[in-house]
Amino acid sequence: MPGRSLSTVIAAAAMAALLLSSAQAQKGAADAAKYDPAKYPDWSGQWRRPGAGPNKYDPTKPPGLPQEAPLTAEYLKIFEDGLKDQEAGGQGTALTYSCLPFGMPRVMAGNQGLEFVVTPKTTHVIFVNARPRRIYTDGRTTFPADEEPTFTGYSIGQWLDTDGDGKFDTLEVETRNLDGPRTIDNAGIPLHADNQTIVKERIYRDKANPEVMHNEMTTIDHAFSRPWSVHKVYQLQQKPNWVENECTVGNQHVMIGKEGYYLSAEGYLMPVKKDQAPPDLRYFGQSRK
Repeated sequence: MPGRSLSTVIAAAAMAALLLSSAQAQKGAADAAKYDPAKYPDWSGQWRRPGAGPNKYDPTKPPGLPQEAPLTAEYLKIFEDGLKDQEAGGQGTALTYSCLPFGMPRVMAGNQGLEFVVTPKTTHVIFVNARPRRIYTDGRTTFPADEEPTFTGYSIGQWLDTDGDGKFDTLEVETRNLDGPRTIDNAGIPLHADNQTIVKERIYRDKANPEVMHNEMTTIDHAFSRPWSVHKVYQLQQKPNWVENECTVGNQHVMIGKEGYYLSAEGYLMPVKKDQAPPDLRYFGQSRK
């Protein structure tokens, strides 16, 4: 009887192992079909926004107040005060002069070029002046509760086959879990200090002109009275120019406390605004006369 029980256990274990192996093989085959690289588009190359000029969230409107950002009264006042500070020589709410990262959604302006690296489970967006974005397309649908916030955020995407030809052509993305402070453009249109921004994108290549990429972008933020939607366009560059842009190299701006100053060619601290007070020197000894 004991021998027969042992044989039964061994046979059951062998059958379980066989079933597990078969299930794993079936899952592997299903994953291979689901993540077939041939189904994904080739978006390689350098993409840049057409034209020159400052970084703008809505590329169809002039910078500053003409952007008509749907700011709440509180954040409109912050923005207007920032613009007045810029007129006086300061930086206002445009804080990237101190080498803060651009962050989302500003980093997707495309003014210095971006590159899409498409793989079945993750699409990477690479920039000249920012850390890369990872857009997860492996089927996950929920955002982690314990992920460290970053300026580019946590992005979950879904590929769509909009024309039914068996190949993906459109990437829908939602980004959350953002760090700050961030502004939405060079003029310093502010985003809320709570960093609860949500950015939704619908990215696709133009069917009539494959050298054009579209990004229908909507930003939802507590600094706005409503979601703000814009349509960004990127142009494929025939002669890509990947420059090195390190903000800290040659940056003459100095932030001390809440005030910005400037370094002269000789390396001395200079004011940037008329009658600007010097920084607090409480931790230094008596100044030399």
